[in-house]
Amino acid sequence: MAKGKAGGGSRKAAHAQYKAAAKKPLGEGSRFKAVEAAAKAGGARNPAAVAASVGRKKYGAAKMAKLSAAGRRKAK
Repeated sequence: MAKGKAGGGSRKAAHAQYKAAAKKPLGEGSRFKAVEAAAKAGGARNPAAVAASVGRKKYGAAKMAKLSAAGRRKAK
């Protein structure tokens, strides 16, 4: 294998999961998990950080912090 990453099929599956999660309501964590899975399939070292960065860029720091706090409360 000259170029590219192994496991290209899992990347397609992660993208399909992301597309399905994009239709779910905001705040339940499924979108974050889908972006995290797609980042992991893409070879990211820290997929949770990638998902958080994407969320901050899309929703802004204040809204992302609110969603993050709600997720932490829900996890307890």
